Amino acid sequence: MGISAAGQRTDAAFRPSDYDFGMARKRQIVLYPDPVLRRRAKSVERVDDSIRDLVREMFEIMDEEEGIGLAAPQVGESLRIFVTGPHADGTHPHMTYINPVLSGFDGELQAHDEGCLSLPGIRGEIRRQPHAVIEALDVEGKPFRMESGDFIARVWQHEFDHLEGILIIDRMTALDRLRVRRAVKELESGG
Repeated sequence: MGISAAGQRTDAAFRPSDYDFGMARKRQIVLYPDPVLRRRAKSVERVDDSIRDLVREMFEIMDEEEGIGLAAPQVGESLRIFVTGPHADGTHPHMTYINPVLSGFDGELQAHDEGCLSLPGIRGEIRRQPHAVIEALDVEGKPFRMESGDFIARVWQHEFDHLEGILIIDRMTALDRLRVRRAVKELESGG
């Protein structure tokens, strides 16, 4: 087993489907307004089998839901972990980010339509910087650093927001917030 410069495991065991600890999946997507989505997540003290099990489940859920990113609070765990998967164009392999730190933001804010698995049916234009640097631990607890000026930098920022208790409805334009107000109210009322 090896770790690439990008923090990916270089053996076949990196594939999320290969992480099988003989346990049935016990987590599911947490929907707004669950309080865990508004809390600042706690740092991971140690990367162990329980963390790897959580990561495996997160990949399964993300892939089933056809998402391109998923943060631990979205499955009810207030931990500083998120995962990302392949973009529609096949780029960006499955990656795990534990205790991530974002920096190096650069470029003019760019608007892009975003949705969120924890806010089903709600989408809006979110302005984010196109370039970012991320430092994190991988699923084995090894540090890595990546830099990107493409779509994955947006995904990092979206998932990092979840670790801070920030949702897309907090970053939407006033017009988009008005447009999705009824859908948000329905989620808040449990409907």
